[in-house]
Amino acid sequence: MRGAGVVTLLGLTLVTSSCAAPRTTTPSPIAEPAPLVRTTTPVPTTTPPPPAPPCAVTTGACVSLAQRLAWLLRDGRVVRGPVPAGFGPPDQATPAGSFHVVWKDREHTSSVYGTDMPNSVFFAAGGIAFHAGPLDAPSHGCVHLTDADSAAFFDGLNVGDAVQVL
Repeated sequence: MRGAGVVTLLGLTLVTSSCAAPRTTTPSPIAEPAPLVRTTTPVPTTTPPPPAPPCAVTTGACVSLAQRLAWLLRDGRVVRGPVPAGFGPPDQATPAGSFHVVWKDREHTSSVYGTDMPNSVFFAAGGIAFHAGPLDAPSHGCVHLTDADSAAFFDGLNVGDAVQVL
């Protein structure tokens, strides 16, 4: 044996070789991965519907003081909303109840406070109206809307239309 060595250990003789013979054992098979099976239901990509107006109004406006939202409705359908709304503080609270649009003024200025009230739609005694105003600052009882929403309410509400504030 070329390059072979003899080793004696405890009376046993072992023959070693520097050139090992090729391995004749069969490697263990590798398990194939199981096919991927989708077991979950796909997540819907739609968003939940917005809250429905809590009022009985079918044509006019609905206001939720608790939710701080307003809706514009025509023939039982929501045409705008819900939109964010701001109101008066407890000592000048926005009145709750059922009302009707009395008059409108696109570029109104308050005769009491001297402030601009763009897109005013008056519906309650004491000059209470929907109009453009800051949502994060209290009104004097009016319903503040964003500029775009106040313009939509001005254009969408007619004198005589119902307004319900809950």
